[in-house]
Amino acid sequence: MAYINENYLNLNKNYLFAKISEEKQKYIKNNHEKKLIDLSIGDVTLPLTDSAIKGIHIASSNLSKKETFTGYPPSSGHDFLKKEIIKNDYLKRNISIDNNELFIGDSSKSDISNILDIFDKNLTVALQDPVYPVYVDSNIIRGNKIIYINDIKTFLPQKEHIDIIYLCFPNNPTGAIISKELLKKYVDYAIENDTIIFFDSAYEAFIQDKNTVHSIYEIENAKKVAVEFRSFSKTAGFTSIRLAYTIVPNAIMLHSKSNKNISLNSMFKRLKDTKYNGPSYISEYAIYNVYESDKLNELQKNINYYLRNTTLLAEFFKSKGMIDVSSINSPYVWIKCKDNINSWDFFYYMLNNFSIIGTPGIGFGANGEGHFRLTGFGTYEDTIEAINRMDKKL
Repeated sequence: MAYINENYLNLNKNYLFAKISEEKQKYIKNNHEKKLIDLSIGDVTLPLTDSAIKGIHIASSNLSKKETFTGYPPSSGHDFLKKEIIKNDYLKRNISIDNNELFIGDSSKSDISNILDIFDKNLTVALQDPVYPVYVDSNIIRGNKIIYINDIKTFLPQKEHIDIIYLCFPNNPTGAIISKELLKKYVDYAIENDTIIFFDSAYEAFIQDKNTVHSIYEIENAKKVAVEFRSFSKTAGFTSIRLAYTIVPNAIMLHSKSNKNISLNSMFKRLKDTKYNGPSYISEYAIYNVYESDKLNELQKNINYYLRNTTLLAEFFKSKGMIDVSSINSPYVWIKCKDNINSWDFFYYMLNNFSIIGTPGIGFGANGEGHFRLTGFGTYEDTIEAINRMDKKL
């Protein structure tokens, strides 16, 4: 008889955004006459840029000809794109990344979850609270012990050993950033305590504040302990065609029970070779053409569009005394619920009174209770309409 992994029984019945989607569909079914504005899930609304579309066309043309056709890609992605990523995302910030340290994949969500397969079970991991649910669920499935960082603005002192620390900045869901000084404390702690940092910088392109980092490798010695995850979903609008990458430095070492030091990079490559057949050539070429044709300004226009929406929402809720993070460095607005009601009650209040869907803060952890997340990824028109609906009644 085959038995299940009992850890799955410890998960919440529904993934947060799946539950929101169910509530959305239920509302639409029962309220045909009302226009629903969805500001919950962080999905983009602008089309792909011209240079990305041109890259797709070039790749499609290449695949239609025998002399340029390509089959399976390398499991870590093609070198033509790796070169552009390293040049544009790292060398411009004086960060040196070796070609073999860069792994291109379909999503950061997959890599952040799958990398745990390399580690022994029963780890102790530290997660921020509020936190992106994928970090929690993937560690529950593995049976790991979870310690929560209850204040992301201060350093986490710990009496017990922590194997992995997850950091997400700009933070999802709060939009908060981390200072260089505080991040250095985490790096120093990791070096001193033989701890690995998983640094999720999916929203680094939205950063406006200069007293923070776009990459953890801007911190001295971070390559000894930190894995960095980045996604093109938000920066290039690739939520439909999927592409991301992970940096696993050669310097990070893990330990076997026979006291051997083993490179995390080599183990991650082995994991990729086993579980993954490489990223889509068409998706790779789409972003390659953006980089290679020097059209990053196209992406910045889209990012600025979403930041304008986020700023409008933040200013509105600030005027209502409900804003929690005042600076705009991400596409999210983290607010306090009206009259201190709980997050799910506020979800239904927004839905039933304004036909607006957001994300209950409790879905991101205990410290998210009494809070609510809205996204700037909607259209400008919907953002304005949402504000107008709420203005006199909220």
